[in-house]
Amino acid sequence: MKSKFPHFLILLLFLSQTLSSQTNCVNGFAGEYPCNNLDLISNIPISILANTSGNPEGSDVWGWTDPINNKEYAIVATTNSTAFVDISDPLNPIFLGRLDTSAGTSFWRDVKVYNNYAFIVADNVGPHGMQIFDLTRLRSVTNPPQTFTTDAMYTGVDSCHNIVINESKGVAYLVGCNTFNGGPHFIDISNPENPVSLGGYSAEGYTHDAQVITYNGPDSDYTGKEILIGSNENKVVILDITNKNNVIKIGDIDYPQIGYTHQGWFTEDQRYFILGDETDEQSYGINTRTIVFDFLDLDNPVQSSTYFGNSSAIDHNGYVLGDDFYLASYRAGLRLLDISNIQSPTNSMTEIAYFDTYPTNDGTAFNGAWSVYPYFASGNIVISDIERGMFIVRKNQTLSVSDDELKTSFSLSPNPTSSFAKVKASKNQTINSIEIYNNLGQKLFSKYNINNSTVTLPTSNYKSGIYLVRINNKITEKLVVN
Repeated sequence: MKSKFPHFLILLLFLSQTLSSQTNCVNGFAGEYPCNNLDLISNIPISILANTSGNPEGSDVWGWTDPINNKEYAIVATTNSTAFVDISDPLNPIFLGRLDTSAGTSFWRDVKVYNNYAFIVADNVGPHGMQIFDLTRLRSVTNPPQTFTTDAMYTGVDSCHNIVINESKGVAYLVGCNTFNGGPHFIDISNPENPVSLGGYSAEGYTHDAQVITYNGPDSDYTGKEILIGSNENKVVILDITNKNNVIKIGDIDYPQIGYTHQGWFTEDQRYFILGDETDEQSYGINTRTIVFDFLDLDNPVQSSTYFGNSSAIDHNGYVLGDDFYLASYRAGLRLLDISNIQSPTNSMTEIAYFDTYPTNDGTAFNGAWSVYPYFASGNIVISDIERGMFIVRKNQTLSVSDDELKTSFSLSPNPTSSFAKVKASKNQTINSIEIYNNLGQKLFSKYNINNSTVTLPTSNYKSGIYLVRINNKITEKLVVN
């Protein structure tokens, strides 16, 4: 059932939690959030993104860029659903709607994208399977938020902890499932709405997370091979999965003080693998630890260096973009590390920025930032937070001038008012449309094709209260009538 409320009204009804304009990082804070070199652009709380089933919380996040118009979308997994958010205007993200779970609620919902489709799994929920959603449907959403339905399902699994996709091969790897002893389950998704099982691999037991690549790294023995690097609870496993019917184990490696081998990511040259252990901080009383392996020789991987953070927060998911490593570190929020010196046995990483989505403390507990998606061409960085939903941040002062000025291009005065109010455009802007809504979501006034720089609002007979004025279908301002 579609909501009767416009998307921007729903956001503003939660205004106490929702930030819809840029808050620069100044003197170590962006609003209430500790920060360094990262500005807060906007935030949508979990109460909007998720439905009301169970105890709504955030989990994974991924992104999609529309190849037709280059619009950017965040895909935010929650305990009970998957939310789709248009972030093309990062100051004013639009919650387009959600795809509800196909089984029960789960703390672990994971999503990846291939060929304009989202593929979604969930753990510990029974027969959830893999949901498949055509992302091009987001182009035509005219009355958000909507409740979407799946375009296809893969039912060859029940629960799965995670999903990995090698986009160059059109193959999905479901891990931590009820099949193949928890090892990777191979699925051909080259035709996304007709997924086909390619078998699986069980010999190395449970795989919690993985990265799969078509190898082009320094070990020429494996050039062109499809390589899976698995985080398998107590070790890192390297597999040649080129032939799905004849998987070859290349090797494995462990490390001191193993807690739970959780997740890792290659550097872009495919030489170094950066690993996070999820429970070592709790188990050994150490600060946030990130381990670097040198995979110069895939048959003989070695531990290269170890990085310790500034707090005892638990690290969770990390991703590489160029010389930057983006680490979602639960109560310490997003930490951005410079890895240009990663080849060094000491000082291989240096923290250069952070945005702490859990401002209370940086303690050793499972709250705060779950994951991060840093791969949008715009520079928008999306953080998923367990309690506080979706954050968009950017490196200091990188928001375009046109986006930043848009919010200041229109004025609404007097505000509060007891009789009339005017909207005025400045900076060569033009008012094209005006809509006024009350706090029940009812449209009280609309005018289109205005093409003027000033509009007087017909508020003289309005009852006392708060009204929402929508300008050019982009900017929403609160108007208080006394």
